[in-house]
Amino acid sequence: VKVQRTIPDVQRCAHLQKELLLAAIDALNAKSKKGGGCMVYSTCSVAVAENEEVVNYLLSKRDVKLVETGLDFGKPGFTRFEHKRFHPSLALTRRFYPHVHNMDGFYVAKIQKLSDKKKGEEDKNAVSEENVNEVEADGKNEAEEVILEKKQVVKVDGNKHSTKKNGKKRGKAPASKDGEGGEEKLPYKRSKISYNPAAANKSQTKKKTNAKMMKPRRMKINGM
Repeated sequence: VKVQRTIPDVQRCAHLQKELLLAAIDALNAKSKKGGGCMVYSTCSVAVAENEEVVNYLLSKRDVKLVETGLDFGKPGFTRFEHKRFHPSLALTRRFYPHVHNMDGFYVAKIQKLSDKKKGEEDKNAVSEENVNEVEADGKNEAEEVILEKKQVVKVDGNKHSTKKNGKKRGKAPASKDGEGGEEKLPYKRSKISYNPAAANKSQTKKKTNAKMMKPRRMKINGM
């Protein structure tokens, strides 16, 4: 069967196949006695994006491994394609080509589930636990520092209180009335400024009288 497909179509199918394969593996029982926790992934396509890339993605996300398919014919799957590199166990998968095997193109991989572990989530949980431990350790260190600072402040306040009771200060002798051991500080007195309102009024009147008085000029009218 020949179908015309574009690259976006292949990419969309590959994404869908990854999601379906993960869901199928999660639903599989690893301890099953009948199937042995195995499943077969097969496509009627020879595209690497739908075959090796999908199985390689599964190996990186779940605790699974590839086993022999039990098929005597077909060519082994790719472990490398162009610049891409895949898991070495992908050589256990099988490819079938129309021009070689006189049949439609197929890809077959047999997968065995080892446990229900999810590799990506385990790494995230481990990282999150390390972050929580670091945060707790930082919180304890900060609390200890705050307690030490409070203790130091309490000691300083106690020393100040004791010096006030004794009436002494460190580095200075107590002041006496006769001036021994230090000088007495005299209270500050403000200088009084006298204000005479009569003198201020006189100065203002003098300024007014000093102004020149200008008489109005008489206008001459002709013919008078």
